[in-house]
Amino acid sequence: MNKVKILTDSTADLSPELYKKYGIDIVYCSVSFGEKVYTDTVDITLEELYKKVKETGSLPHTAAVPPTDFEEYFQKQIKDGYDVVYVGLGSKLSTTFQNAHIAMQSCEEGRVFLVDSDSLSSGIGLLVMKACMFRDEGLSAKEIAEKCQALAPKIIAQFTVESLDYLHKGGRCSGASKLIGHIFHVHPYLRMVDGKLIVYKKPRGPMKLAIDEQIKEFKAVLPNVYLDNVMITHAGLDKNYEDYFYSEVKKLVPEANVMITRAGCTIASHCGYGTVGLLYILK
Repeated sequence: MNKVKILTDSTADLSPELYKKYGIDIVYCSVSFGEKVYTDTVDITLEELYKKVKETGSLPHTAAVPPTDFEEYFQKQIKDGYDVVYVGLGSKLSTTFQNAHIAMQSCEEGRVFLVDSDSLSSGIGLLVMKACMFRDEGLSAKEIAEKCQALAPKIIAQFTVESLDYLHKGGRCSGASKLIGHIFHVHPYLRMVDGKLIVYKKPRGPMKLAIDEQIKEFKAVLPNVYLDNVMITHAGLDKNYEDYFYSEVKKLVPEANVMITRAGCTIASHCGYGTVGLLYILK
């Protein structure tokens, strides 16, 4: 049996420390302002992204990982004696997964396996870490992919958005909805359902109440949650909200298993500053 490499893309929103700890390889999406293209998480920071949005008044364009990047990676790993499991951004959200499939066609059969996470951000990251656990248990690439694909529908990826500005600029809410959101302090509670991001609830009031709504949902399913890794992921957040979220979650989960990560620029381009989510996998 060949050794196994675990690959994901830059939308998985894990920390550099976690990528290193688990031996996870990455292919990168890109964001662009006009003709200037930036590699996600590599040569543009969240702070720089938000500054450019403010200066230009428009959102960046985001681009999927091209097939050539996947093919280059796949072929190199196969040449070095590895099989590859790619766990990536949900296929209903981006062409990245389709591009991986295109690249796989040029590879020796049975050497590359793809897992459609049907998720985004650290929802992907949680599944990637499961893949690494299976790898370290000695499973084959095929077995890892099968187990991960079975877990994909059990990922809970949810986010509260502090401002409707980015959703409005991106065409995901109307001007009227944006105005109403500001007036009534609506913080949309978004959730991945069947591979698509939907407005799950529309809690009104301070951001803290919207965070409380996520915690309430988490408590309701807590006995059925894998507690080995639970993620709080945000696209830049007031430190008070971050500390509050963390303090509440660690009352329910062993503190060492609660991780805080920041979204990359691809995810942030669609949701904006103040977006925060609680992500986990159900048993």
